[in-house]
Amino acid sequence: MSFESVDPGEGHSIAAWTAVTIMLLAITIGTVAFFLVIPWLVWASAGLLVVGLLVGWILSKVGYGVTISSHQGR
Repeated sequence: MSFESVDPGEGHSIAAWTAVTIMLLAITIGTVAFFLVIPWLVWASAGLLVVGLLVGWILSKVGYGVTISSHQGR
């Protein structure tokens, strides 16, 4: 079995892009807040990071993620 036969598309999906965008925004906000010493915003950005993870998981479960079966015919 080659790796190409089980390659799920390397995360190129709406679910993956949305999750990564939200999490990158959270990390950016958290970094700036940490630099400016705004503790509540650092914790809020940590919460936003978790939200991004959950949004990606939920979008994947409702059908916006990449499935292995959708790439088997390549």
